[in-house]
Amino acid sequence: MGLIMTTKLKTFDVVDFLNTDEEMQEYLNAAIEEGDPKFLFIALGDIARAKNISQLSRDTGISREGIYKALSGEGNPTFNTIFKIVQALGLQMQFSSQKHADCC
Repeated sequence: MGLIMTTKLKTFDVVDFLNTDEEMQEYLNAAIEEGDPKFLFIALGDIARAKNISQLSRDTGISREGIYKALSGEGNPTFNTIFKIVQALGLQMQFSSQKHADCC
């Protein structure tokens, strides 16, 4: 009978690749470009995990459980919650006009 070799693969976690502020910004911008709020919340959650959810909880006054729920993709966080989280993560929101396909 032959020898069977197995390889253990690590589960992919995007947090392992969010090491710099620039990587986090690019990830968040890509999530925004998708146009799906749930994806944006999940991306914010990934960034929160990369930065430290316990510290984020202290900085925002939102419980860890509240942060996990809000950013799970299944939650429905208020704008105030998202705003607090974004600020505590050291990010800022900016708005600009959408470019339409039938324009310019």
